[in-house]
Amino acid sequence: MKKNFTTIAKTALVLVYMVIIAGALVRMTGSGMGCPDWPKCFGYYIPPTDIKELTWTENRVFKKGQVIIRDEALLVAKEDCLTGTKFEPSQWEKYTKHDYAVFNPTHTWIEYINRLTGLLSGFPVFIMAVMSFWFWSENKKIVWLSWLSVIMMGFQGWLGATVVYSVLNPIKITIHMVMALLIVAVILYIIQLAKPKESLLVFNPAFRTVLWISLGLTLIQVVLGTQVRQFVDEQVKSGNGNESLWLSSPELSFYFHRTFSFIVFFANLFLYVKNRKLNLGFQKINWVMVLILAEILTGIAMYYFHFPFGSQAIHLVMASLLFGVQFYMILEIRKTIQSTL
Repeated sequence: MKKNFTTIAKTALVLVYMVIIAGALVRMTGSGMGCPDWPKCFGYYIPPTDIKELTWTENRVFKKGQVIIRDEALLVAKEDCLTGTKFEPSQWEKYTKHDYAVFNPTHTWIEYINRLTGLLSGFPVFIMAVMSFWFWSENKKIVWLSWLSVIMMGFQGWLGATVVYSVLNPIKITIHMVMALLIVAVILYIIQLAKPKESLLVFNPAFRTVLWISLGLTLIQVVLGTQVRQFVDEQVKSGNGNESLWLSSPELSFYFHRTFSFIVFFANLFLYVKNRKLNLGFQKINWVMVLILAEILTGIAMYYFHFPFGSQAIHLVMASLLFGVQFYMILEIRKTIQSTL
């Protein structure tokens, strides 16, 4: 049973990362408002594929809550209704969460897939929480953390709704991203707690301290990265279709973000050298260095080669993977300390 629990927890972790990947694709393609309402999409459980489905026509049945676009505004059906030969305003009410009324089928389905992935990830998280009761007598922390992850997933869904209602407010996008990383951290902690406590790693205080610092630097990088991304989004919204000009006059956050990449690199290079020199046994530091190099390369590609397709999504996903690996190394250090007591 405990082996199955670990499998379910790892499945939940993979699916949470799949949500992050889907979210990165949404940002890359500018599909964040592909579904202007929540949790449905234009009032449908399965979103429309053609503007005709969102256009008022004669002798058509609309269900309560379904949406049409009329006069550049979203209108919502008050009740189930059958349209006549003339538009009847009393059958409709204006959507009040925001005034964004644009339909792009590609954006709609990219955002819809993102939401489906988020919904799918909730199932293994809930199953993990139910199965965690097997650990009640052995380690209650696993139970509490498992149910905390369920609550966090629900909160993350609510945050997703607020992002849509705010028409992609940058602060709310940042909070949404940080919450995803916190969910990753909690699930990693659960996986680590459920594993045997044997450890072949060697504890080193300096290594632990710098690892904590590097994790904090990674979080700062993620936050700065979302701000840079928001600046790029604004360039796109302003009608600037020339990718070579998006970062021609960047905000101060870009320079902070670029400078921090060097700090992050050298902090983790210190960990890499320390691990090899003292034979501490932290093999995941190799993954860390690979991920950081991938981050730097995609950053260079975006700046000097004008945002090649997929580079933005890869950049974000690498950052989230980097956070996960660094956090798990901290958990390994914690278990190493326990094994030496």
